[in-house]
Amino acid sequence: MLRAGIVGLPNVGKSTLFNAVVANAKAQAANFPFCTIEPNVGVVAVPDERLQVLAEISKSAEIVPARVEFVDIAGLVAGASQGEGLGNQFLANIREVDAIVHVVRCFENDDIIHVSGSVDPARDVEVINLELGLADLGQIDRRIERVRKLAKTSKDAQIELAALERLSETLNEGKPARQVSLSEEEEVFVKPLGLLTRKPVIYACNVNEDDLATGNDKVEQVRAIAAPENAQVVVVSAQVESELIELSPEERADFLESLGVEEGGLKSLIRATFKLLGLQTYFTTGPKETRAWTIKMGMSAPQAAGVIHTDFERGFIRAETVAYKDLVESGSMTAAKEKGLVRSEGKDYVVNEGDVMLFRFNV
Repeated sequence: MLRAGIVGLPNVGKSTLFNAVVANAKAQAANFPFCTIEPNVGVVAVPDERLQVLAEISKSAEIVPARVEFVDIAGLVAGASQGEGLGNQFLANIREVDAIVHVVRCFENDDIIHVSGSVDPARDVEVINLELGLADLGQIDRRIERVRKLAKTSKDAQIELAALERLSETLNEGKPARQVSLSEEEEVFVKPLGLLTRKPVIYACNVNEDDLATGNDKVEQVRAIAAPENAQVVVVSAQVESELIELSPEERADFLESLGVEEGGLKSLIRATFKLLGLQTYFTTGPKETRAWTIKMGMSAPQAAGVIHTDFERGFIRAETVAYKDLVESGSMTAAKEKGLVRSEGKDYVVNEGDVMLFRFNV
């Protein structure tokens, strides 16, 4: 299961958001820097209305959604790359995630003290990015020293050195490592470093409930920063999300409507994280269960089958496949087969988003 780390400066609403993301999470959302010291981990269902539709068609007894793991990582402060605050622990925890959800405070509230004394999203983003960049730079410079000696006699080392020097140059300009395009060969050498600024990022702009529908000028500041990085921006209100947990579905819909939105930012955040990690969904459905399976985009049918069980991949024969839309319009698998919409796909078939599949295998 892939992991997204929720990061940000102290008191920006990280743990409140995490509690909402993982409705029953135990993170102490107290107004105090470093109240989150051990990373809290929560597994979250990816919202997908298609599951209910398929379950009704198949009369399934159970629905099993796709899942993403969120990790709430302790608040960072300036100087973390030198070990300030909980810096070293923060940097070690963040290296273990696949993507970063960077919570940025875009609301004013005199009762919640900002660690820097005022609310300035551009400065806050810069503090975190600078600390992550400095940590990466230190690691790259140490690696360059080692590789430079090897490069005199090794072609592989020469390729790695060229990539490291380009990364070092970009980081020294204050830009993240993800802005450097690397060849597949270079990527192989760089990947073990687990560079923090090479991880994909979503900026989660935490706003007051009044700004949830429209955003505000602080959100626009974050959008301006995100655009050149190809990072995504999602507007959320951690406070609204935490209030939604307490409400019934009907009350929730009324509350959101009163704020001028159809759904909270949480659903958007989970979907955006899923997309950011380069994941897609295929389905299996029958009387026992309808289940969403998570695969990487571009996976072949045998690889997708292997996500269910390695035997499925090893003994793969064919995959009976129908597009979600075709199955829903047909009303049943039998009707879809009669219309010729169910295909028998072989080993080279690349699975599409929303395929409904039944694997034939023999081991």
